[in-house]
Amino acid sequence: MDQQAAKRVEVRAPMSGIFYRKPAPDQPPFVEVGDKVKKKQVLALLETMKVFQKVKSPADGRIVEIIAQNESPVKDNDLMFVIQQED
Repeated sequence: MDQQAAKRVEVRAPMSGIFYRKPAPDQPPFVEVGDKVKKKQVLALLETMKVFQKVKSPADGRIVEIIAQNESPVKDNDLMFVIQQED
């Protein structure tokens, strides 16, 4: 297995809902591509039936890809982020 691929962590939607990259419309996004993140850091919000759930990073690393679009619906298990784990 490619070592680069082994260190990539996919963050998938735990449930269906609306994906929000920002805590509020007038606030900056939680994270951008290239940002370093810590395990359990909030990456985004998912809203289902007026309930917001925090999407947290499963590992320390760097955001290499943000797949989900802000304020767009995602389905259960949709890929939202790709994180490159760092040593």
